[in-house]
Amino acid sequence: MRTNLPSPQSAPLHVLGLGPGDASLLAPAALRCLKDSTVIVGYRPYIDLLPDSLLRGKQVIATGMRAEVRRVEAAVQSALNGLPTSLVCSGDPGIYALAGLTLEYLEKRGIHPDSLPLNIIPGIPALCAAAALLGAPLGHDFACVSLSDLLTPWEGIRRRLEAAFAADFVTVLYNPRSRRRTTQLAEAFALAALHLPPSTPVGIVRNAFRPRQHILISPLAACDPREADMFTLLVIGNSETRLSPGARMLTPRGYTL
Repeated sequence: MRTNLPSPQSAPLHVLGLGPGDASLLAPAALRCLKDSTVIVGYRPYIDLLPDSLLRGKQVIATGMRAEVRRVEAAVQSALNGLPTSLVCSGDPGIYALAGLTLEYLEKRGIHPDSLPLNIIPGIPALCAAAALLGAPLGHDFACVSLSDLLTPWEGIRRRLEAAFAADFVTVLYNPRSRRRTTQLAEAFALAALHLPPSTPVGIVRNAFRPRQHILISPLAACDPREADMFTLLVIGNSETRLSPGARMLTPRGYTL
């Protein structure tokens, strides 16, 4: 049963990814949505990535950490009120971001997609940005795991890590370490060491394509968890990953040369 049906003057809601943060890597479709929007909603550090020219004359609703539901609610309500709205995410909106929460919110409130124009606009995800800076570490099968236990119990995360390392996936780690979470990354390295050689390359990328970008490639045995924070993404190679000339990470696909 539908409830809270929007009025006929509902405006489009765009849930979009800003990509890594550099303006040159913002998708043209996302740029058009931002230009066409009257309201822009997002996490404050992501809003700060946008040039002033895109924010000028618009209503900006910016919130801090752990206010994801509030952001989605504000964006939906804005669109229901007839204001074209962009809900911005870092990277891609469907990868550890707000596209899924937006669909859940609409479902929970009984707002049918036919009644509220909804566009999900892809962006360059963080793992692609980090991989490009590291070389070609994702040339073969890979798995992505977030180490944040805010919404997922650590035991479940641990099982996923064990499965990925045992299956010899290249493993991408999102949200590796925060001020509150200081032990999980070290445990992830220990789990990886049960299945991978000590020399396995690990790429550590902080602030990819943003100011204060930092790139480090280290052998697994020498990795220091203190190198990572919430703005860092790690790529742990598999048993075939190596360093190519120029210190680029390379996971071969298996072509015969």
